[in-house]
Amino acid sequence: MTDEAGPEDVAAAVLGHPSVLRLDGGPFGSIASYLPGRRVWGVRLGDPVEIAVVVALGVPFPEIADGIAALVRAALRDDTVAVEVTVADVGTAGEPAGGGAAP
Repeated sequence: MTDEAGPEDVAAAVLGHPSVLRLDGGPFGSIASYLPGRRVWGVRLGDPVEIAVVVALGVPFPEIADGIAALVRAALRDDTVAVEVTVADVGTAGEPAGGGAAP
């Protein structure tokens, strides 16, 4: 078994951001990691790491994106990895948080 962080670890870190309501597959459903028998929507590990989220209104998007990128880098234990964050939609904080929403 490896200590390397995977898509599920990154997803958990991103969902820990207070403005993130849920992960999303992105505008074309292309942001996902494929694992045996399942997908992790909203996370694609690579160069760059791609993240797609639905966020709550209230905090400027650049601040949210910077916070998400920091969480991803911490989960991957790599301060140099490039992270692209797509805000696929916005909602309100009262919406139920769901992880891995399909597009």
